[in-house]
Amino acid sequence: MNKSDTIRDTAALIGRIGVGAVFVAHGWQKVSEWGMDGTAAAFEGMGIPAPALSAWFAALVELIGGTLLIVGAGLPFVGVLLAIPVLGALFLVHLPNGLLGEGGYELVLVLAVSAIALGFNGGRFSVDHLIRGKRSEPARI
Repeated sequence: MNKSDTIRDTAALIGRIGVGAVFVAHGWQKVSEWGMDGTAAAFEGMGIPAPALSAWFAALVELIGGTLLIVGAGLPFVGVLLAIPVLGALFLVHLPNGLLGEGGYELVLVLAVSAIALGFNGGRFSVDHLIRGKRSEPARI
């Protein structure tokens, strides 16, 4: 592993930790602060379809998926899975409010694209790399 590989992989690890922590915090907020009934009621008020099911889906994906993103396990599946609830929030809730300002979609957009990018480019400092070893490295020409 050369120096630029180490820097790239360290940057991916830092990104996974930061983005994963935000997902975990949002999932934990749904479960512990609002409670699942409160989250479902909030989702219903925002017009989200199947609010109880959507609340559980979002909370579990954010908690479990965020944790898996941090440790780098199940990539890229986890990255795509994490993007689903935030893209739903973008299109169903935030889009009419514009990019910036109260209720804007800047955060959910950044979370969705970051989850996908890190899911497909999680770096070597990950559980996936430990399991797959050298087979997961791209071929060098």
